[in-house]
Amino acid sequence: MAEQAVKLRCQRIGCNATFTEDDNPEGSCSFHDSGPIFHDGMKKWSCCKKRSHDFSLFLEIPGCKTGKHTTEKPVSIKLAATKTIRTPSPVVTLSTSATSKESCARCSQGFFCSDHGSQPKAPNPTPAAPANCSADVEESPPPPKKIVDINQPQTCKNKGCGKVFKQIDNHETACSYHPGPAVFHDRVRGWKCCDIYVQEFDEFMTIPPCNNGWHNADPMP
Repeated sequence: MAEQAVKLRCQRIGCNATFTEDDNPEGSCSFHDSGPIFHDGMKKWSCCKKRSHDFSLFLEIPGCKTGKHTTEKPVSIKLAATKTIRTPSPVVTLSTSATSKESCARCSQGFFCSDHGSQPKAPNPTPAAPANCSADVEESPPPPKKIVDINQPQTCKNKGCGKVFKQIDNHETACSYHPGPAVFHDRVRGWKCCDIYVQEFDEFMTIPPCNNGWHNADPMP
């Protein structure tokens, strides 16, 4: 009986597919050949200029280059091995002096701030509603939940998962994901939920999920 071919994981940025050495034709891999750019809350691929404010949608932007799958990691990862990685804690931890969320440069640019991340933004002062005004008028009903067949393949939108699943196989530990949020501070990237930070984006993409739960086809906030 012939041995089953070993499946390998493609290391190109934006691909993450599995392949075998015998089934790897030219054009089977779609990837990004340049790194991402994070600026003022915007996430952008420098190779194709595709962008998004939402991190989950940014990761779903399809690769703009095609070629063969490979197990060789991008050059940026190899170079990172020769660098001295700074301890991320003093870089990410901002001063706890009396700077407010409104005057904080990190918050004003849309990035996560460890000092003010848990503080709700102060609402703009609004006049009190008249006594005869019903609060129900301002509330809009929630959108109807999409109903799908239990055997229909869906893609999990939980951060760090992205697997295809069927609702019939879904259970409370089926998904491994990051509850988030993702943190991008200067040249450090990481996950606030598991307090792991690295310098290279490729290393950030390989940080293992820290939580288990149900697969979810609707994006998490």
